[in-house]
Amino acid sequence: MFSNGSKTGRDAGVAPAAQPGNGKRGVFSVVGPDVTITGNVAATADLHVDGRIDGDVDCGNLVQGTESVIAGSVRAETARLAGTIEGAVSGRQLTIERSARIAGDIQYESISIENGASIDGRLKHVSASAASRAPAATTSRLQAQPEEQMRLISPSDVAA
Repeated sequence: MFSNGSKTGRDAGVAPAAQPGNGKRGVFSVVGPDVTITGNVAATADLHVDGRIDGDVDCGNLVQGTESVIAGSVRAETARLAGTIEGAVSGRQLTIERSARIAGDIQYESISIENGASIDGRLKHVSASAASRAPAATTSRLQAQPEEQMRLISPSDVAA
């Protein structure tokens, strides 16, 4: 009855179901724009955030929508950040889009920052070997280490 012409998986706009022994492949979790989570979020799957999270986020891969807000620290293997973050960010590979607004220190192995992004905090590069040896970064450890202060300016800040 439902199999004739019906769409499944990605065609229907739903996440594919986890297969036994498949681990994280093809599985993702979504925090929709009408969702507010109060508390820490830990995801073994990829995470897409369009809503608000008042707590820390720890996941493998993170995609943050432009209207989303995370009020807490973020730790991800890879992250594409486009919304607001009020807390420290730690990741191996970070992409910070022009709509991103981050108020907190950032620790990264590889980073890309689009023109127009706003970062109010310190940037600290960590090597791949140091990142694999060190435990997860915390806000207090990031602030305790001496680092170079960096301020990104927009074209309107420069006198014509």
